[in-house]
Amino acid sequence: MTRLLSSLLAASAAAAPPFAVVRREHEPTLDVLVGEVVDAHRLADIPLGDAEVLALVPFRQVRERGYAAHDDDAPIRCLVVRERESVAVDEAIELLPRHPVVVADLAVDVSDDDYAEVVRRVIEDEIGRGEGANFVIRREFAGSTDAAPGAAVLGWLRQLLEHERGAYWTFAISTPGLAAAGATPERHVSSIDGVVSMNPISGTFRHGDGGGVRVSGHAAGDDEPDDAALLAFLDDVKEREELVMVVDEELKMMSAVCPDGGRIRGPFLKRMSRLTHTEYLLEGRSTLDPREVLRLTMFAPTVTGSPMGNACAVIARHEPTPRGYYGGVLARFTPRPGGHDLDAPILIRTAYLDGTGRVRVPVGATLVRHSDPAGEVAETRAKAAGVLTALGALPRLAAPRRTIDDEQLGTLLDARNDRLAAFWRTPQASTPTRAATAVVIDVGDDFTTMLAHQLRHLGVDARVLPWHEAAAEASEDLVVFGPGPGDPRDADDPRLQRLRTLITARLASGRPMLAVCLSHQVLADLAGLPIEPLPSPRQGVQLEVDVFGEPAAIGYYNTFSAHAPTGSTTPRLGLEVASDAATGVVHALRAPRVASVQGHLESVTSPDGLATLERLLDGVLAGQTAFAHGGEVAQTAG
Repeated sequence: MTRLLSSLLAASAAAAPPFAVVRREHEPTLDVLVGEVVDAHRLADIPLGDAEVLALVPFRQVRERGYAAHDDDAPIRCLVVRERESVAVDEAIELLPRHPVVVADLAVDVSDDDYAEVVRRVIEDEIGRGEGANFVIRREFAGSTDAAPGAAVLGWLRQLLEHERGAYWTFAISTPGLAAAGATPERHVSSIDGVVSMNPISGTFRHGDGGGVRVSGHAAGDDEPDDAALLAFLDDVKEREELVMVVDEELKMMSAVCPDGGRIRGPFLKRMSRLTHTEYLLEGRSTLDPREVLRLTMFAPTVTGSPMGNACAVIARHEPTPRGYYGGVLARFTPRPGGHDLDAPILIRTAYLDGTGRVRVPVGATLVRHSDPAGEVAETRAKAAGVLTALGALPRLAAPRRTIDDEQLGTLLDARNDRLAAFWRTPQASTPTRAATAVVIDVGDDFTTMLAHQLRHLGVDARVLPWHEAAAEASEDLVVFGPGPGDPRDADDPRLQRLRTLITARLASGRPMLAVCLSHQVLADLAGLPIEPLPSPRQGVQLEVDVFGEPAAIGYYNTFSAHAPTGSTTPRLGLEVASDAATGVVHALRAPRVASVQGHLESVTSPDGLATLERLLDGVLAGQTAFAHGGEVAQTAG
């Protein structure tokens, strides 16, 4: 049955109603949705009732979480579905326009040289100053067409259905003043019958030499990828760390929306026409309203960076114009008994067409400490190429060949998990309660949600509280001062000023406390140790370290470090030091009822993180009985 699709194809530009055509990955049919447009200001205003709703959510919506974003007043554009039909994919392809609408005057808003300079600035000024582990900065390919938007996106849809592969959603949507077509590889979040899933994708293998984008006289080649290059990609440190960092970031979100945290499965390969990616699948359970699930997970670290709050601030500093819908989601809410299911892919690999005939294809690259500016330029071109080919702006390339079999690839991918924490990969057995309470102070990094989840797993009743809401005199049995971005030596940062006050007050109380990463550095400073930048930032790096006589594989996300000889005692507070014997870089500090660690015990990159956390927790809650070196904290800070 193709009544709706046929009517859309037959309608004139003026008579066509708002519509969407959606194909989900692996499904033999696509859905044709026709309805009315309602614009919403907040996620909570998305009109959920008896009708299905498809909502275009712009990037500016991160402001609902208190994060920075250039504001372009883009609305949450909701298609409230009144009619729908399912059509076999092959049948739909035959009906859709055969000749794509060609985009002319293709140009890019940020030149290759200028984008490479942005990459260098972000590595030096942001990652190099401890502002975060990775950041996604966009550029846009743009052109024009005089075709009617509805007809244009349906023509582009056919090309994507015929020639793109590996997309989570392939879609076209047409509303007054805004139309779009895309083949997005990545689910951001879904909530189906209470099962919440996220699908972080990162790491990019370009088929050939960059995907063949030609703009301003530059062209990439169209060589087929060889097996050696693919194997080198799978073994590349930068690509491995890039994926693990976004898994960490999405586990923070899963810990916020799912009481049982999240389990990870994978990694897998995501093969598309011009690119191959690596991906994981995260799953947990939640009873939250799907709009709240969406709010708490805005937006994917694969289009922002980490930690999320600072990533949005970095984007605002380095992207001079608003993102529109790039990096947002296309959220589908489907009624079911007792509520609504949610399926929300990320709005990437998408072309946007406005009412003036302007076409935009935004793309971005994930910048990390290992990033090569030329490589990131090539990655943005490759990401744009699949959509630009469908738009008729680039020639189509032959499909790549490979001879490596799936079993060999699976073995290589599975080997990555040997370095990851089993806690996040396997079912978590319940543990007896400790009859202890804890408050985890959020200092600007949602790793605190993962810390709180691990504390609950260890039997502690833990809650998370933002730094500006925390009282100096906490009533909980334990205060955990969390990680965060920034330079711990910055005396003008109100967040760090408050953190120093809170740590000083807890030390004076003599009650148990634990400090992590940035908070560990502040404690070390209060204890009289020098704080210095590392020769190279350690973002997403796993190290084998000695934590008071116990070797542990721990993940690190730090640019600064305290320094002191291992086994020494700090000049103030009398804290015992565990540090690298060769460099003096401090790994941990402790005294009765006080402990701190530089590494992230909660990270998926910390195989020994949970055991180390439990050991430190036993020590601070039990006082000096767990320590080889007893004695009270010798001197309070100040």
